[in-house]
Amino acid sequence: METQDGAELCFPQLFNTSCRKLTPPWFEVMLIHILLYSISLLTVALNLLVIISVSHFRQLHTPTNILLLSLAVSDLLVGLVVMPGEILRKTSCWFLGDLLCTLYNYLSSIITTSSIGDIVLISVERYIAICDPLHYTTRITVNRVKLCVCLCWLYSISYSFLFVNDDLTQLGRYNSCYGECVFVVHYVTGVIDAVLCFIVPVTVIVALYLRIFAVAVSQARAMRSHITAVTLQLSVTPKAKKSELKAARNLGVLVVVFLLCFCPYYSASYVLFVFYCNSCLNPVIYAFFYPWFRKAVKLIV
Repeated sequence: METQDGAELCFPQLFNTSCRKLTPPWFEVMLIHILLYSISLLTVALNLLVIISVSHFRQLHTPTNILLLSLAVSDLLVGLVVMPGEILRKTSCWFLGDLLCTLYNYLSSIITTSSIGDIVLISVERYIAICDPLHYTTRITVNRVKLCVCLCWLYSISYSFLFVNDDLTQLGRYNSCYGECVFVVHYVTGVIDAVLCFIVPVTVIVALYLRIFAVAVSQARAMRSHITAVTLQLSVTPKAKKSELKAARNLGVLVVVFLLCFCPYYSASYVLFVFYCNSCLNPVIYAFFYPWFRKAVKLIV
């Protein structure tokens, strides 16, 4: 059923309370859906390769890769759950009901928060590896990293519950009509969220990587100035340092791309999908900078 202004009703049987959706030309709708769902499918496929690679090959079970595995799980859920739900909510009517709307908002918040936590953990791990390499093997172990990842996900689940608690007590309380799925955050809650999930993490990430960059520069100068010293200790140490510096550079690219996609998330709602596309870019970064990922993908394929 169509209304007088040319808009279609989401639920024609509920003429007075149904949401109205403008219908653009069919070829435009098809083009948008094909593009967005292709990105979603590609995100799932690429991150699934990362998860299989790290999980299957035991030699890849390092602290750094465990963190990348957690990030890949978040990115996989973005492509599997968040992207399709966002496409449905932005380009069509929400036909899945108020309960699934609330659960979708809850899952979206969990996935987003866990991604931010993973990036913070990656920055901390690289900071210790570069700035305190003598204590790295004792401080950063696989079991400790796994524990931190579990705590990160538990924190995300608990933190996100605070935002959907009101929606769970009264489903669809913020929907103005049937066929709508909105996520309303109150002013005070929004300020707290901006501080805890944007200002604090970004400040920590930037501060740690500035320190990493400063230490990396000083180490590079030290290696160049002592290049003529030929001892067993000094001949092995530069190789280890180069390996750590290369890892810091590669993960630095990952962090920079994340920040470029993440910062607009809190400044303009219309670029929300840019943040979600970061989940598709991360495996591409692995393919460019990590030979182990390329070898693992070849073996899997």
